[in-house]
Amino acid sequence: MSDLQVGYAAMLEQFAPMEAVALSEYAESRGFSGVMAADHFQPWVPQQGQSAFVWNVLTAIGERTTGDMGPGVTAPTFRWHPAMVAQASATLAAMYPGRHWLGLGAGEALNEHIVGQYWPEPPERINRMFEAIDIIKKLFDASIAGKDVKHQGTFYRLETTRLWTMPEVAPPIYVATAGPVAARRAGREVDGLITVGAPKEKIAHLFSRFEQGAREAGKDPDSMPRILQLHMSWAPTYEEALQNAMVEWPNGGMKFPKADIRSPFELEQIAKMVRPEDFEGRMVISEDPDVHREYIQGFVDLGFDRVYLHNVGRNQREWIDTFAADVLPKLHR
Repeated sequence: MSDLQVGYAAMLEQFAPMEAVALSEYAESRGFSGVMAADHFQPWVPQQGQSAFVWNVLTAIGERTTGDMGPGVTAPTFRWHPAMVAQASATLAAMYPGRHWLGLGAGEALNEHIVGQYWPEPPERINRMFEAIDIIKKLFDASIAGKDVKHQGTFYRLETTRLWTMPEVAPPIYVATAGPVAARRAGREVDGLITVGAPKEKIAHLFSRFEQGAREAGKDPDSMPRILQLHMSWAPTYEEALQNAMVEWPNGGMKFPKADIRSPFELEQIAKMVRPEDFEGRMVISEDPDVHREYIQGFVDLGFDRVYLHNVGRNQREWIDTFAADVLPKLHR
């Protein structure tokens, strides 16, 4: 396995695009390894206030940094035809060789319902995602070989074509999931796994199914990246950290799946019921960097080799400086 990498999670739901780019550049200058940028059409709640187009922002980040970067994550299934996601990813990988990875998920209504399609149950969303992945992989493989490809499937059609702009090596594809069924399929069909913070036993089960799928496909699971996105709230005082969580990221305290909610204004009403205790076990809120370090290290010990950190407050530079000095140097594989 590779050495531990700790990257910066750029929340395009919270920061205007050039501010997100500047913060990503600053994070790298202070020791963060790369950037995961959110692909949202809308913020979770109106208070967050932004939702820039992720591919534009990643291009600007690529110009100003040297580390890895990827959308964390995009859904290649409703707003997008998979061919368009493949083209966007291939172009970014051609512009910044060896730096771009493609993170894919099954989607959330908040972002995907805007095109007015039927919003299906989770099993269909997962099946759509994996058919989309099949198309993207076909396009990557055929285009590198200088050939055309076509597809006729359950959910998508692709007429005979190829990607005319393509890097020498296709970007790796990672699937984001918190469910064991999708994790097993991810192990079989893609290059790595992305998930979010969860209880240790749930992570262990997720890894077990991912490894099972990889072995079924004849792959070595120990060589496949396991990527974590971790939300947290740090500020100089506990009161500030708690206030940041309650105002800026109340969705972190919602103990239910949010994939079927369609509007930031719906979540804003639900957020009025969130209490400080709702964050317990879901997100660390503390003024003590060592508390955060211990929490992050616990996930690293489970087997994650790449972690992207998101501090939910607006105090990004102060947080970056604090973690660069007191947290990042103390994390280890």
